[in-house]
Amino acid sequence: MLRPGNVSALRPAEQMFDEMLAGWAGQQSSRLLASRTIQTRESQVRRFADFCASSPWEWGAADVEEWTSELLSGTRPLTPSTIRAYQNSVALFCAYLIDGRYGWADQCMELFGTHPIQVCHEWNTAVHVADHEARPAVRPLTRGEVQALFDHADDHVDFARTSKRKGWLTLFRDATLFKVIYGYGLRRREAAMLDLHDFTRNPKALEFGRYGVCNVRWGKASRGSQPRRRAVLTVFDWTRPVVEEYVEEVLPRFGLADPAVLWPTERQGRIRLAHIDDRFADWRDQLALDRVLHPHCLRHSYVTHLIEDGFDPLFVQQQVGHRWGSTTALYTGVSGDYRNRVLRNALDNAFTSPPDDGSEQP
Repeated sequence: MLRPGNVSALRPAEQMFDEMLAGWAGQQSSRLLASRTIQTRESQVRRFADFCASSPWEWGAADVEEWTSELLSGTRPLTPSTIRAYQNSVALFCAYLIDGRYGWADQCMELFGTHPIQVCHEWNTAVHVADHEARPAVRPLTRGEVQALFDHADDHVDFARTSKRKGWLTLFRDATLFKVIYGYGLRRREAAMLDLHDFTRNPKALEFGRYGVCNVRWGKASRGSQPRRRAVLTVFDWTRPVVEEYVEEVLPRFGLADPAVLWPTERQGRIRLAHIDDRFADWRDQLALDRVLHPHCLRHSYVTHLIEDGFDPLFVQQQVGHRWGSTTALYTGVSGDYRNRVLRNALDNAFTSPPDDGSEQP
């Protein structure tokens, strides 16, 4: 929003920048972008401004290049996808500022004698050319590793419970949470935001009872849109007793004011994503698994194991909410035994002669 001409600003540069960001937020809200997307973009633009130590009408293309070099340096350089997201936020903000329909350039010329420019261009920003940019060491867990993780979690629960130690409820909650992440191929946020009523019956699979379908309401959004929804069908026979035991025997002990929350904290809130990461890292390290593995690897494991078990790839794609089969394929890391069985079957079918029935070939 532009200030009236008869109002003087005490800190004109700082206040102008705040007004620009507020106007940009309003523009994005008008496009129905998610508030989380808007807030993330604003924080990224502010981070760029802090690096430049200057105002948007003073930024130049060289600032983007120096900033990117800093993001790539240090002991923990950012990933290409993260850097591209940062650059995209700055580019979108600059595009908003130089749009004549909003009047920011004229206002800056009047107050500061210069105006914003587009500082991001095709020669100083990252281009998305690869479908998959994850670290090569990040992989699906093997079936044995998944089972070891679950057994290890259960051992922690049993020890804390039998020794009457404080915290066994949260340990039970976390152990069940990881089983649900794997059992339904969920992302962290999808799992953390689940409510009890998100589980419903599947009339075609009554053996799963009220846990035949997991209705995901907080799926990954696309281009800042609202979260995507999908229904994930239960496929593992162990899922029902695991969730039932937690819901009926453990969840009521939290004494929730809102009984719908599936993964509560002891302070009546929802479990944090950072806690999921930390708990997984603790149990992963105690099992001496690869340190690059993280909770999302359980989702990769779900895809891989369903494919190995013979589920149709289209079914698996719909279960995990991928728009394209190529994305699901990138998640898949089938074992050597599975590939060798497929190869052996193909070779046998191709080169094994059919039985001779005595008829002459034409």
